[in-house]
Amino acid sequence: MAVKAPLHIVEPLLVWGEPRLRDLPWRATRDRWAVFVSEVMAQQTQVARVIPKWTHFMQEYPTPGACAAAPLADLLRLWSGLGYPRRCKNLHEAARQIVERHGGEVPGDLDSLRALPGVGPYTARAVLAFADGADVAVVDTNVARVLARVGGEPLTARESQDIADSVLPRGRSWEWNQVIMDFGAQVCVARTPRCSDCVLATRCETAKNMSASWDERRDPARSTALTSKPQARFDGSDRQARGRLMKVLAERSVRVRDVATVMQLRDDQARASRLLASLVRDGLVVQDDEWCRLP
Repeated sequence: MAVKAPLHIVEPLLVWGEPRLRDLPWRATRDRWAVFVSEVMAQQTQVARVIPKWTHFMQEYPTPGACAAAPLADLLRLWSGLGYPRRCKNLHEAARQIVERHGGEVPGDLDSLRALPGVGPYTARAVLAFADGADVAVVDTNVARVLARVGGEPLTARESQDIADSVLPRGRSWEWNQVIMDFGAQVCVARTPRCSDCVLATRCETAKNMSASWDERRDPARSTALTSKPQARFDGSDRQARGRLMKVLAERSVRVRDVATVMQLRDDQARASRLLASLVRDGLVVQDDEWCRLP
């Protein structure tokens, strides 16, 4: 399906957004490593939780070389509380590859960035746009949602990227990508978008179709690729149990026989053993006979 590029949204969004850009510390730097770290940390994590962790991390590991030289256990201790510790391991491995293959400098091209552990199309493009101001369009869940709603049609990942590429104002990549992401995070939000406060309301096909009241069943963003979908319940999940163990391991070693208790799975020893095995397999925990610890 050929999707028409909504060029009419660019100027209104820039006028709305540039004075309202969120004051985030990584927006004050053009250092590729600092931007890279911020993007990895912010995946599936609220910005408010990322800010202090990013600040601390950059103080401790200001370069890929400093990160690569540190034990993974130290990084995991600092990371504790952000969740998804596999991202931390990927970041550590990426730092090692940056040192070994790129002379300690974060590469400045899409292919080399994509080759780093845990780096997908979004992160690679974000590093180039926000560190170098390169003319590349960044598509995250917020951007995909805005583009789908403006056009009034669900979009595939490829269509979202094609549209984003076509509307990108050359020479203003840094500003534009930040603005449309902030707009999606603050106005064109996933649930109950603030259409009454939206500068695109008269230009948005979805807003026109729902002039009376918002009906999420008719929201094209619901079936658009890359947009956020409801997460599985966290309470009682495997992720919660794994996180409990990782939090304690950030402070001390744990006896294997006590893992189920730490995970609050005392009545499900088999599940606790399975989750411990998964952490060991992921390289996030080391099991030494009767004890487990961070690597």
